[in-house]
Amino acid sequence: MSKKDSKQDIRKNGCNTSSHTHHHRDKSDSQAACISVVPIFNHLEEEQMDEIMKVMKSISYKKGQMVYREGDTSNALYVVSKGKIRIYRLSESGKEQLLRILNPGDFTGELALFRESIHEAYAEAMSNTDVCMISKNDLQEFLLKYPTISLKFLSELSNRLETLEKQTTRFTTEKVDARLALFLAECMDDGEGSMEIELPMNRKDLASYLGTTPETVSRKLADFENEGYIKQKASRKIEILDLDGLLLV
Repeated sequence: MSKKDSKQDIRKNGCNTSSHTHHHRDKSDSQAACISVVPIFNHLEEEQMDEIMKVMKSISYKKGQMVYREGDTSNALYVVSKGKIRIYRLSESGKEQLLRILNPGDFTGELALFRESIHEAYAEAMSNTDVCMISKNDLQEFLLKYPTISLKFLSELSNRLETLEKQTTRFTTEKVDARLALFLAECMDDGEGSMEIELPMNRKDLASYLGTTPETVSRKLADFENEGYIKQKASRKIEILDLDGLLLV
């Protein structure tokens, strides 16, 4: 498949990757927010949602706090209701690899549902973030009781696997230029509309996600701008001027 043809397959997946102090929230509005934004629950009947809300725990994290660390026991599903969480791994040399960023409605910790496990990555709040937790045992009961949750769950995991496979393929077959160009294209809204995008992460995290350095990202963006493919604006905003050209990089 040519790079230009790959435009037909663009999705927004890539645009969408010690002790700590936190406080539990008792307000039901936080649980309700979790239920209403996460696809694996928001299709249920009101009574079923209420049933799930009763076993959910709400926790708030401040920017920079760890939700969990590599090696921690994995025994719950974490659902983001507000804010953002970055999931990353560290190599033996200490180099960070960003895996994905979780936005409201996204979840992590799903491996605990299928086997006894420990977390193999780190989860860090990127801003003040509200999270709902549901234990492994409680969620397994709901998966058996309401099969539609299981189907939605499998759908979400399939999308995540597709994104991970796409990212891995790009690491092994594409140059940094192409990885960055495809990422920018994926950040565009589906269909016709504005050609302006806002990067969902800073340069450091973007570089980690793409397997390069912040300096390289900045240099490549400048190259794209000099070639007339994009125009960099204030903050993280970028206007796509020539999408076809960008996809042929």
